[in-house]
Amino acid sequence: MHCFSILVGGAVFACACGTSSDPDAPPAIPSTGSSTGASGTGTTSSSTGTSGGHGSSDASSSEGGAGGAASIEAGGGGFADAALDSAVIDPGTKGDGDYTVGPDYPPHPDVLVKSNVPHGKIFMFTMDSHNSAIFPGTASTLLPTNQHYFLRAVRLYVPSQYVDGTAAPFMVVQDGDRFVTDVQNSLDNLIAAKKVPAMLAVFVNNGGGDGKGSERGLEYDTMSDAYSRFIDTEVLPAVTKDPTIKAAYPNLRFTENPEGRSSYGCSSGAAAALTMGWFTPDRYRRLVTYSGTFVDQQDDDAPTEAQFPLGAWEYHSSLSLITSNPVKPLRVFLNVNENDLRSTDPESTYHNWVMANQRTAAALKAKGYHYRFVFGKGVGHCDTSLRRHTLPDTLEWMWQGYPIS
Repeated sequence: MHCFSILVGGAVFACACGTSSDPDAPPAIPSTGSSTGASGTGTTSSSTGTSGGHGSSDASSSEGGAGGAASIEAGGGGFADAALDSAVIDPGTKGDGDYTVGPDYPPHPDVLVKSNVPHGKIFMFTMDSHNSAIFPGTASTLLPTNQHYFLRAVRLYVPSQYVDGTAAPFMVVQDGDRFVTDVQNSLDNLIAAKKVPAMLAVFVNNGGGDGKGSERGLEYDTMSDAYSRFIDTEVLPAVTKDPTIKAAYPNLRFTENPEGRSSYGCSSGAAAALTMGWFTPDRYRRLVTYSGTFVDQQDDDAPTEAQFPLGAWEYHSSLSLITSNPVKPLRVFLNVNENDLRSTDPESTYHNWVMANQRTAAALKAKGYHYRFVFGKGVGHCDTSLRRHTLPDTLEWMWQGYPIS
């Protein structure tokens, strides 16, 4: 076992311990936490993709997938040839494994505004659900009071280093408004330090409400490729066609390489991120999940109930989708906290967030995925202080192996 002192932003934090043979592992988590060790062998992945674990992978597999993982047409311009991102490599197991942090959570230096780095731009526009073929706001599974058209705010972050016309990697952020400031600051600082690639971020608001029978629940908690298709066929084309964005960046382009496509969320937004990767690994492979709702939150009358009767609980239990299917080329960050939602509920409720995330992490570990699991002491669901404490390191780990120019 190795323990390492961690230097972050000029401050020395307590050691992190692991069993990896890599003398540089794990990378910094600024905390008083410890690690139970990085999983995996440290060998080059045999997967057809570079984000996934060390087992065999079938990126086009549609196991347990309503709609499968077939290629999705972009439905418009703004997309680029995947060959432009051909330098992606498997970074090995550096930073993989299980970590415990807290109970104190000072903000990471890179989540704060720094005056000495270039700052990106934020653009905003709205989408009318009346024009959506996938989420118009009138689905029959919604509660009657939730069946209505609505406007959805979308924001785009463009780093100052972005060159118009370049095929850019990007991250889709669920519940977008909630996370703009911290993600923008982190990307400004990490891109300037060449710790992550110069990426775009697309902040997409949900359609409203929460839980079963809500538009947000329909979008995020449904076990299918619907949300991924919505992003690729409706949101991204809308970004490239927005007049203000087009005036500033007439040739804005999103990479088609799944290694350069990431999804980020908290709670049900985290479930959406995992579902994007699971059902469309040919489109999204780098997944950031905080306090993931990997519980039975899918609408009871959803068409996908027949195939996945316990919703996202099926990822780790019951059907055990992760362990019962071939490894997909995914790279997954997970967090859950000591006082997360319904942490004392029995398994029979299928609604214990701590149990669900611990089991998801264990399933990923058992299959040899590249995963990083952070357990937070003394805090609750989607805790802001923990997220601001860990976000820059999370993003740096997530984008390991992707070329930085």
